[in-house]
Amino acid sequence: MAGNDWINSYLEAILDAGPGIDAAKASSLLLRERGSFSPTRYFVEEVITGFDETDLYKTWVRAAAMRSPQERNTRLENMCWRIWNLARKKKQIEGEEALGISKSRLERERARRDATADMSEDLSEGEKGDANNDMSTHGDSNRGRMPRISSAEAIEAWASQYKDRKLYIVLISFIHGLIRGENMHELGRDSWSHTGGQVKYVVELARALGSMPGVYRVDLLTRQISAPDVDWSYGEPTEMLTPRISDMHEMGESSGAYIIRIPFGPKDKYIPKELLWPHIQEFVDGALSHVMQMSKVLGEQIGGGKPVWPVAIHGHYADAGDSAALLSGALNVPMLFTGHSLGRDKLEQLLKQGRQTREEINVTYKIMRRIEAEELSLDASEIVITSTRQEIEQQWRLYDGFDVILERKLRARIKRGVSCYGRHMPRMVVIPPGMEFKDIASHDGDADGESEGNDDNPANPDPLIWSEIMRFFTNPRKPMILALSRPDPKKNITTLVKAFGECRPLRELANLTLIMGNRDDIDEMSSTNSSVLTTVLKLIDKYDLYGLVAYPKHHRQSDVTEIYRLAAKTKGVFINPAFIEPFGLTLIEAAASGLPIVATKNGGPVDIHKVLDNGILVDPHDQQAIADALYKLVSDKQLWARCRQHGLKNIHQFSWPEHCKTYLSKIFSCRPRHPHWQRRDDEFGDSEPDSPNDSLRDSKDISLNLKLSLDGGKNEDNGKENLENAVANLSKGVLGPAQKVASGERTDHNSHKLPLLRRKYVMVIAVDSVVDADLISIVKSIFVASSDSMSGNLGFILATHLTISEIHSLLTAGGIVPTDFDAFICNSGSDIYYPSSNSEDLIYPSELPFALDIDYHSQIEYRWGGEGLKRTLVRWAASVNSQNREKEEIVTEDVEHSSTYCHSFLVKNPSLVPPIKELRKQMRSQALRCHVLYSHDGSKLNIIPVLASRSQALRYLFVRWGLQLSNMIVCIGESGDSDYEGLLGGVHKSVILKGSFNTVPSEVHSARSYPLTDVVAFDNPNILQIKGYEANDIKFALEKLGILKK
Repeated sequence: MAGNDWINSYLEAILDAGPGIDAAKASSLLLRERGSFSPTRYFVEEVITGFDETDLYKTWVRAAAMRSPQERNTRLENMCWRIWNLARKKKQIEGEEALGISKSRLERERARRDATADMSEDLSEGEKGDANNDMSTHGDSNRGRMPRISSAEAIEAWASQYKDRKLYIVLISFIHGLIRGENMHELGRDSWSHTGGQVKYVVELARALGSMPGVYRVDLLTRQISAPDVDWSYGEPTEMLTPRISDMHEMGESSGAYIIRIPFGPKDKYIPKELLWPHIQEFVDGALSHVMQMSKVLGEQIGGGKPVWPVAIHGHYADAGDSAALLSGALNVPMLFTGHSLGRDKLEQLLKQGRQTREEINVTYKIMRRIEAEELSLDASEIVITSTRQEIEQQWRLYDGFDVILERKLRARIKRGVSCYGRHMPRMVVIPPGMEFKDIASHDGDADGESEGNDDNPANPDPLIWSEIMRFFTNPRKPMILALSRPDPKKNITTLVKAFGECRPLRELANLTLIMGNRDDIDEMSSTNSSVLTTVLKLIDKYDLYGLVAYPKHHRQSDVTEIYRLAAKTKGVFINPAFIEPFGLTLIEAAASGLPIVATKNGGPVDIHKVLDNGILVDPHDQQAIADALYKLVSDKQLWARCRQHGLKNIHQFSWPEHCKTYLSKIFSCRPRHPHWQRRDDEFGDSEPDSPNDSLRDSKDISLNLKLSLDGGKNEDNGKENLENAVANLSKGVLGPAQKVASGERTDHNSHKLPLLRRKYVMVIAVDSVVDADLISIVKSIFVASSDSMSGNLGFILATHLTISEIHSLLTAGGIVPTDFDAFICNSGSDIYYPSSNSEDLIYPSELPFALDIDYHSQIEYRWGGEGLKRTLVRWAASVNSQNREKEEIVTEDVEHSSTYCHSFLVKNPSLVPPIKELRKQMRSQALRCHVLYSHDGSKLNIIPVLASRSQALRYLFVRWGLQLSNMIVCIGESGDSDYEGLLGGVHKSVILKGSFNTVPSEVHSARSYPLTDVVAFDNPNILQIKGYEANDIKFALEKLGILKK
């Protein structure tokens, strides 16, 4: 395996060491050996095979350099046992993973059975499909080849059909921030080395979409970095992406494609992508503000005064997917997702290497937080776009939220109009990445095979990179075998060099060019890359390949096209021998330059080869097969010419217009969603909060969308007369003057207008970790602290897992009038109420004086399982109860406190219920999308819509009523309900009340998938921790945050 060639000399040294390993130790190595002991055979066959440990290589180099034989032998002996222990550790990890995989398989099969039982119908013939070949359920009905635009006329027909549409599309990509329109390589950066090709794809996608007929504006959102160690261009707030094509459709004032950089996290510091998770919420808030502002601007330009909402929000990579899910939920806009590189697949590969345990991997890569982000993206996405079918079948199948068989069943039921009982699965769509072929075009002269320089035409000299490569070769006229990749073990470059070195006919017929990134000094490269490169150089020496192999140290991005052209000019071949290739963009680039290909049969190249039919697929582990395929193509000129011609003929199926056409057609297939209420122009720009002219208008606007109710939707069908009377009550002034409470007096001068619309600041009380008496005391302290200087400017919202009736009882028992609050976020964020001060005017005296915001329900109902979810939860509760030997009910349905968008359960013994991650896994495996939440003390379990939460409710208040998130102060305890982390992030201020009054959280919160520090930046200046909750403590916090003047 790559990186282990050094072991040969190491084993020889072990043999020479003689007594360095005593008999007792040798015998311990031979417990399962029979016959004579062979250290070489043992270590190669039992320990080293498949093992790659670059640190050991460096140790061996130091050991081999020791002059003292005794010291050298001691080091060799220590290395021997180190390898042995590492190998045992690897086998142990592999065993644990095998058990885990077996358990997951059983759980998935059980989930399928449960889902099928719930849907009450047997699997019909139409639902069975062809498990191996039928990919129509993934949104691709063409089995053989991908649909294409075969001519300019077809593109013009598309343009004519959609030219009158004016779409606004939002892309979010790799929020580490190293994204720009040109010169995209930021050398030496960790994020670029792993995501460079993917960043390029997203930038070009935005550029191409911005040039498509029917698309008015495309925003690509990422992070703004104003750090001294990165280029200044990453600090520019806005960058327009210049179109690649000249025949653009008519543009408008704000049209085109743009990179929008959102400031979040530390202002002057670059942060690796693994450390950005605690800042996601802040990015979402900044992105939400931008989209709101842009929707208003576009509404003035092309929307007739109405906001133009994004037609879709597309997240790229896990962090952007997490952000897109929250953003699309806040705006009620369809979401798309592209994973590019998936966390579960990476975790599997790292565990197979055996170098790190699961815990160590999580510490390094924050892999569990990444996986949860990808699961959330599956929950929220309408469409998941992949480059290949392999990604669907081999990578997405690892996730709880996607199952190929269950997806096929649901798709068939949808087509037949049969209920899925609240189950949803994102649609998987294969769309190969596009390319711009303007700069990568084959030259007719290249096919002649003349490789001489342009001596007769000095005005058009050969590119400099040609001479940089040719200088390595004794005979530069021979066909060139070209490989282009970073020196990574996964790219399998060493096997290619061995195949070339051990095949004499191939060496005599061709040269080999290895473009392995850029380097100045091998010792300064990462240990993995330097190990691969060192191995390559040793193999060149071993097989005496001097004059036959080129390995230049430097090349520019603009040189890549010329490198392909040089290989084509010599009638060469391009090879990608990677063990697995997610897509294989270089194969398309090579084909566009007229190069036949040899490629791995694992992953994306299979799909590419089906379309281009321009080469040979090989097993990357079969060295002889690689050599045979290369020899066949360079020796058979007719085959070479035929493959070249096929590639050039079919390459435009991968053009950007083709990609964008397919992409947009998938967006058009989504059910349009956006904030559905109608707002007037002057509602956006009302600079005078107390304007009397707006009072009646606001009252009427509110009355159309609110109604008086008890506990979030149980009375939503009381009838038209009920609603009309409620509207009349609001119009008469239900939201009247506030009443006195013990903490002071608050007066509302404008009785008709929703109080929230007049507040400059809003204090959100979301303290879960205290008993009811302390919560009442906290509320009163906050009222007292703000009563003098903030009267009228500071609003109050209570956010809790309690129902509105429980809140009413709690407040009245504590001597607080409900109208002292401007809003209530109830049932863990599934309901929003506004208080009414005149309960006597209600139609039914039994009803409470609160108005329910129905518009909010339209925001969160996406993918809500309703009764189908409830039935599954009731069955789950019964299974938990049945496992209790004492026959005591552990979990019971709380019918009284459940509502339309919140299924509640009472938990009598929190120690016997599964943690949230297990329950969430069970729901996802049955295609039920929901947000599972335990209360702080573990006594209550709420299941609400997947994109509902208290933090999302705050974003809704911004979208609906214009409350600035940066002017919100969220008051919380030292711990909280399961959605506690969401209340700590974002652009709002957070005040953490510390002290002994905080109760200990239930043990159900201890089994987290990842530590709280992975998602919360406690060093954020917007987070303030204070001791106590007295009025003076609260006043100090408000002064510290700049809300109150000292």
